[in-house]
Order: sequence, then C-alpha cells, then structure tokens
Amino acid sequence: MIKYSLISLALLSASASAGVAVVVHPSNTSALDAAAINRIFTGKEKAFSNGNKVIPIGQDSGTAATGEFNEKVLNKTAAQLKAYWSKLVFTGKGTPPKEVSNDQEVIKLISSNPDTIGYVSTDAVDASVKVVMEF
Repeated sequence: MIKYSLISLALLSASASAGVAVVVHPSNTSALDAAAINRIFTGKEKAFSNGNKVIPIGQDSGTAATGEFNEKVLNKTAAQLKAYWSKLVFTGKGTPPKEVSNDQEVIKLISSNPDTIGYVSTDAVDASVKVVMEF
C-alpha cells in the first residue's frame, strides 16, 4: 500500500511541475543564454544582442510559471526578489518587469511586440512565440 502511495505521489509531483519556457517574438534573432535571461529579468541588461531595447514581461507572483522561473532562472525566492526590486525602485536604479496574470497574456504581448521577452509554462507555448530556452 505504501509503495503505491509513493508512486502516486511521484507522478502527481512530476505533472505539477511542467517547466517554464522563456519566449520571444518569432522575428527576434538575438542570442540568449541563461545568464543573459537572468540579467534581463533582474534589470542588469537593457537591450537584446541585436541592440533593440528589451521589455521583460513577468507574471503575478502566485503563478506556477513564476515560481519555477524565479527558482530555476533567477535563483531567488519570491521574498528575495521582492526585496531586490524594492531596493532598486527605492534608489531609482530600476523598475521590475511588467507583470500580467497568466500565460495567455504573456503570449499575447510577446506575439505583438518584437522587443518583449517573457516566460510561460512549457505546455502553454504556441506558434505565435519562439522558445529560446526551457527550464
């Protein structure tokens, strides 16, 4: 009985974490790696490698995609990230990424603006955006 419970728990855990995909407009040909994505979403990098200004799009802190992204890409908890941005905003040295409420809103914004970058759950990706990295 315990063996089956553990297997069920493992399967539920695997399905709960679908992963996160970093997406851009299909026309964006900029070179992006995990370090560049981290710098963009922490306000340390303001332009794509092609020279265009970058507009990062995040999601509300309660979404699964945000939790995955913060942990796997930014290596920060939600509390650490909030403290980080509070300091930058207070000193006038930065503005956090615009936040929307779900994957569909991120995809809508990115598919309509070549200068945006965002993250969504891997299972939400469609042909209107290009995946540059999955975590």
